[in-house]
Amino acid sequence: MSDNNTTRKQAAQLNLRDVMVLAPNLHWRYSGVTSTIFALAPILQRRLQIACVGAHLPADVAQIPFRQIFSQGWSRPPVGAFRLWHARRNDEMIVGVVLKFLLRQKWKLVFTSAGQRRHTAFTRWLLRRMDAVIATSEGAAGFLEVPSVTIHHGVDLERFSPLPDRAAEWRSAGLTGSLGIGAFGRIRPQKGTDLLIDAAVKLFPAYPEATLLLTGLTTPENAPFVEELKRRVDDAGLRDRILFLGEQSRDKMPSLFALVALYVAPMRWEGFGLTPLEAMASGAAVVATRTGAAAQLVVDGETGTLVPPDDLDALVRAIEPFLAEPEKTLAMGRRGREKAVADHDIKQEAARIAEVYESVLGVLLSR
Repeated sequence: MSDNNTTRKQAAQLNLRDVMVLAPNLHWRYSGVTSTIFALAPILQRRLQIACVGAHLPADVAQIPFRQIFSQGWSRPPVGAFRLWHARRNDEMIVGVVLKFLLRQKWKLVFTSAGQRRHTAFTRWLLRRMDAVIATSEGAAGFLEVPSVTIHHGVDLERFSPLPDRAAEWRSAGLTGSLGIGAFGRIRPQKGTDLLIDAAVKLFPAYPEATLLLTGLTTPENAPFVEELKRRVDDAGLRDRILFLGEQSRDKMPSLFALVALYVAPMRWEGFGLTPLEAMASGAAVVATRTGAAAQLVVDGETGTLVPPDDLDALVRAIEPFLAEPEKTLAMGRRGREKAVADHDIKQEAARIAEVYESVLGVLLSR
């Protein structure tokens, strides 16, 4: 039986009684946090007994039904006296607090914080009930009022990797031009998609080989925002060069990252911002605003360019050299891949998280 088939079998059969760590995904919309959970889980499950519970669970992630938390939550774990609940959102912290303090089940609680803003009083109350807190960046750690350990996000270097011949793949996909630009994630004002559209409208008439690919969920409240962006594109006569591809499956995203030579992350604010790192691993140069962890990921002038948030003129000035000199764009993309391999392997992130688990539980989990 192949490893993949074994993982699928585990995902169908795993029982809470055999689990040491539970990673909940209690969010019905797919998000960057969801992507992080599902990227880490298969790597961590090579080291320890971990499963996910909740929504959007892919076949390669070990999982249990939510009802087992209540039907088997008082059972002894495989090792030691406690299981561990690793939350990444407030609602998941709330569930963990209920399990531990109200139902008196034997759980230790860990929370990962990516937010770079002052937390509400309720969130601070929840954080004080965690047994350990992980910050995804130094910026996120600075807003915590409890002790924390900083563990930067990593990227799956096998899943996100450059194509042998990007130009040939671009042509075979039937896309116009020859220089692909990408911006992936939810389309909403926070992400600065409107700034990128305005920058493209200014630049594209002078650079006919450039084509922009946009993917991501549009929620009902952001539908008018997206319709306005499409109107601007139509008014500029760029409908065939600025493409709204809609929400894409998790399985398709690596191929889209690998297609583009330049990735633009124009966020107005961000907790961490994983997509620039996924773009670097895929061999793309990056233009990103100085939000989230971008300054720790992108080496300004070597793997891309950093700009202030919410500054259209700076964004235009940053993007134009990549359109004018495609060879330099490709060279920066190669250096970005080298940096991702050297400094941002998700296996390093998983190993440090496993160390936190073992410290909190007081047992050796690696197998």
